[in-house]
Amino acid sequence: MLRINNVKLPITHNDEDIKRYIAEKININKSSIKSIKIAKQSIDARKKREMIYFIYSIDFEVENENKIKTSLVTTSPNKNYEMPTVKNKPKLPPIIIGSGPAGLFTGLILAECGLNPIILERGKSVDARKKDINLFWNNGILNTESNVQFGEGGAGTFSDGKLTTLIKDKFGRIKKVLEEFVESGAPKDILYKNKPHIGTDILEVVVKNIRKKITKLGGTIKFQHKVTDLIIENNEAKGVIINNKEKLYSNDIVLAIGHSARDTFKMLYENNLLISQKPFSIGVRIEHLREMIDKSQYGKFFNHPKLGAADYKLSYRTKANRAVYTFCMCPGGQVIASSSEENMIVTNGMSKHARNLKNSNSAILVNVETKDFKSSHPLAGIEFQRYWESEAFKLSNSYKAPSQLFNDFLNNRKTKKFGEIKPSYIPGVALQDLNKCLPNFVSSSLKEGILIMNNKIHGFSDNNAILTGVETRSSSPIRIDRNEFCESTNTKNLYPCGEGAGYAGGITSSAVDGIRIAENIIKKYR
Repeated sequence: MLRINNVKLPITHNDEDIKRYIAEKININKSSIKSIKIAKQSIDARKKREMIYFIYSIDFEVENENKIKTSLVTTSPNKNYEMPTVKNKPKLPPIIIGSGPAGLFTGLILAECGLNPIILERGKSVDARKKDINLFWNNGILNTESNVQFGEGGAGTFSDGKLTTLIKDKFGRIKKVLEEFVESGAPKDILYKNKPHIGTDILEVVVKNIRKKITKLGGTIKFQHKVTDLIIENNEAKGVIINNKEKLYSNDIVLAIGHSARDTFKMLYENNLLISQKPFSIGVRIEHLREMIDKSQYGKFFNHPKLGAADYKLSYRTKANRAVYTFCMCPGGQVIASSSEENMIVTNGMSKHARNLKNSNSAILVNVETKDFKSSHPLAGIEFQRYWESEAFKLSNSYKAPSQLFNDFLNNRKTKKFGEIKPSYIPGVALQDLNKCLPNFVSSSLKEGILIMNNKIHGFSDNNAILTGVETRSSSPIRIDRNEFCESTNTKNLYPCGEGAGYAGGITSSAVDGIRIAENIIKKYR
């Protein structure tokens, strides 16, 4: 299989146009091309007034492959993931705490290698979890153990299902993750799109199918099994305590606990694990009409069927040297309640695969440095988050999130009524001044940043743009220290993993970190 890069074609093209392009570029007959396969695809909308282009890397088969001599063509570099070699199995099955992408992929690799892992999840299965979430969204009844943060698939299950990542990978781990998603029901285009996404509706199916594969391979997943303590002897983890009573022993315990397991962080701290503060970001969700964003990004081609809803990624550095940036952009999606503790407001964004709702939204965040915590305690970032989530709740004394037009936010006044854009947040919003539930440096940075971002997307700072807050869970506020073998630096047999431990950011990088943890556990028994 050969590969050709930088194949640039207008969005009106078809497969025959791709073959024609390749044939002309390398001077062969089009009929000699036996097959083509998209390896990568991105969109070039820089000249949207004239035309929008797709940029491809194409793998193709051709007759007399060895006779093609040109620098435009290389051998396809697709590297498949090589499963680690198992020589000896541990006497006790590995325990994985958490069933988010990090936990699931640790479990999947261990199960594929015959190690029969046990995954302990404090929340419920995705179907039962959906019922609890809908009860919260519709009736304001929060289940602190089964919600948007906790349960099968982790926090990413109720999101846009974005799979973009900036991590480097020469071992085929990313490819393994994407292929497993496709095998479990995700669309095949995630294998090649530059900005792949699954959508929460499909992701619900995917995580269930991965769970079924793990159990079929000999693994076990136990829901509503919350790890409340560790069994540690002489700085060596021996097992876990579940729901304050049941003991389960293992010589390999993976901490894939997610970024919102605050009570678990406290338990780990009390067990003397080395934990350090980590910077993160907080801010609000900003909403615009999807059509406005689509037109801004795609011009007259905004409703072309090959394009779908447009996304964006914006950033700005303020005069006070704060980073302001968009995060977890949800085209054609909605803003959702994501609280995991009572009397606190947490917002997030969610899109289904079709991305066809009326609004598009994004988190717009400001970086928070550890010095902003005003404390050297390892868990101070958690208390920082809690404080502002509580302040947001106090404004309405309910789970209705404070919401405001941007122009009113700019001028520190409550909004009286919304314009053509209606807030999508469920379970509903309260007209309040967001300046009262954000640190001053965050409010001022958001105001400065949003105004500047209007230069990139005309209408971004429009008077009708809606802000809803607060967004505090963009990443973990801690890092659990680990060594080169991914083991806790001061407690043997413990493997901090994924986003909650501070080593990933998003679905794909968390899943890859889970694979890395599984590999290190297997190495231990060689």
